[in-house]
Amino acid sequence: MSYKIVSKYIKDLSFEIFDAKSYFLIENNIKNYKFICDINSKKLKEKIIEVDVNLSLVPSDPKINKGIDVSVKISSVIQVEGEIEKTALEKIVLIEVPTKIYPEIRGIIVFLFEKSGFKKINIDDKIDFEKLYETRKVQK
Repeated sequence: MSYKIVSKYIKDLSFEIFDAKSYFLIENNIKNYKFICDINSKKLKEKIIEVDVNLSLVPSDPKINKGIDVSVKISSVIQVEGEIEKTALEKIVLIEVPTKIYPEIRGIIVFLFEKSGFKKINIDDKIDFEKLYETRKVQK
């Protein structure tokens, strides 16, 4: 299962704190938010696939007034080399590429929070994409 990342870029970035009141509420209630990661892909050409990894901050409870919009999406264009079976390709798209891209997305979000005055932002250093893949497979 051989592939290479041909290019990657920030496809979408949003970091918006709606007002001063929201800023102070978020600072005190950041523990009530969680990060979620979405992965989407699409075939661009034969053996060329675009993989989007999006990390966004959402309230843990829908009743929480959001007050902030944080989302970073990095798009990677990968080239698959040789013949590859469907399961192996799924693992590249859903495990390998996100594992390589996640530290960059995390770094961008930490930078944005720090530059906005938040020093105690808690984002996992790693996401176990393989475990998520296996869980998703079992649920199907």
